[in-house]
Amino acid sequence: MTFQLPHPPAPENQPPPPVPALSLRGLAKRFGGKIAVDGLSLDVPAGSFFGIVGPNGAGKTTTLSMATGLLRPDFGTAFVHGVDVWRQPLEAKTLMGILPDGVRLFDRLTGEQLVTYAGLLRGMDKDVVSARVAELLAALDLTPDAGTLVVDYSAGMTKKIALASALIHAPRLLVLDEPFESVDPVSAANIRDILDRYVASGGTVIVSSHVMDLVQRMCDHVAVVAAGRLLAAGTVDEVRAGASLEDRFVQLVGGRNHTEGLEWLRTF
Repeated sequence: MTFQLPHPPAPENQPPPPVPALSLRGLAKRFGGKIAVDGLSLDVPAGSFFGIVGPNGAGKTTTLSMATGLLRPDFGTAFVHGVDVWRQPLEAKTLMGILPDGVRLFDRLTGEQLVTYAGLLRGMDKDVVSARVAELLAALDLTPDAGTLVVDYSAGMTKKIALASALIHAPRLLVLDEPFESVDPVSAANIRDILDRYVASGGTVIVSSHVMDLVQRMCDHVAVVAAGRLLAAGTVDEVRAGASLEDRFVQLVGGRNHTEGLEWLRTF
């Protein structure tokens, strides 16, 4: 007769595992005959600076739109700090600040009015909104243009005023789709400083981009997405596996073309 030692009991009072800032389970979306997102599941740790990278048309924007309540998924669920985005939308959206790509702003307002409206719309106290608007405009170098209509802003200024609107209520999670596109280098450096301090204080940032160098320098976690599927996820060091993130990305995604031919470019 053989005897098996019993498994040791689970330790009492063991803290539960931390709740992810964003948890996606089986998200899927089809547009006509095209599958944009194909059953994607992903956990974003709270307190992380998380990059989502992929080629154009990979499904990044569609995924983030479904994750934040802007686009209803065909299948799957999304949770923000444990709150179901589609069953408890108001509660979930109070936890998020969103900078979507390509969504129109109320551009007949001035920059100051737009950010003020974003704060008041969330039920914030008027005096608190006023103080925060002034601080955000100063931090993003928009104070001189506070009274200019957003329709007259450059593309980079429009990105910055949209970011200010996403930050006004001090959300626990920031979801930023291509936040540095069209932004000048000085403004980009200021934005990175703001985001770094936000993460250091316990906030979570999700950035989508196809600029590998930017993600490798900014982020501590990364997910690689292509054809609507998750190819890899983890810390930046885990995903790049000793190579540069760009080389690892190309290896995962494929598609690098051979460069034979084009002799006419080498006739000098």
